[in-house]
Amino acid sequence: MTSADIRDPELPGRLLVVERDALIPLLRARADADFALPTAACPGWTVRDVLAHCSSALIRVVERRFEEGVFSPESNDRDIAERGDWTNAQVVDELERGMTEAGPVIAKAGGELDVIALGEWVHAGDVREAFGEPGAYGGAGLPDALALLVRLTRERDHVPLQADLDDVDEPLRLGGVPGERTPARYIGDAVTLVRLYAGRSAAGASYELAGAKEEELSIFG
Repeated sequence: MTSADIRDPELPGRLLVVERDALIPLLRARADADFALPTAACPGWTVRDVLAHCSSALIRVVERRFEEGVFSPESNDRDIAERGDWTNAQVVDELERGMTEAGPVIAKAGGELDVIALGEWVHAGDVREAFGEPGAYGGAGLPDALALLVRLTRERDHVPLQADLDDVDEPLRLGGVPGERTPARYIGDAVTLVRLYAGRSAAGASYELAGAKEEELSIFG
């Protein structure tokens, strides 16, 4: 077992707080019309829909509401619809509360909810991309996001892969223990690696991926 396999219970909450401090001021500075922009990563969802999904998911964590079918597409659509008559400011307020209060609950859950923090961070990138902001899927939270990604892919026995990153000193080993399959290899930057694992478009990025197909890397199904 390496240090990457040992769960840091504070990491998901730390990732959420770092992202909160970057994202919430950005959202409060945008015009209402910007919340109606479409998101390329979530077809059919506007920026507001993504934010409502994120805020409702985190409040479910805070309030420990996990009924049958939670986080299914149908459940997500209901959560968004329930906030249909809210102002954009109310959605942002709920998101801020969730990003502040969910961390301690996730920490105590033993790892079961860690992926929610990574998903929220990725959705923040979806919003930045819709806004045309630089640094989507990057920023101050990237090191913690990478650490969480490494551990989650190992726990899930994902496709074994060695990532030689242009902007990180040491190679990352993601996925399960190699068996008969030779580990895949990625050469490129960290943001593009995140895009591939999150199932987001990496069009126009310069990278090499050998031994696996892009769609095999996606961790969100």
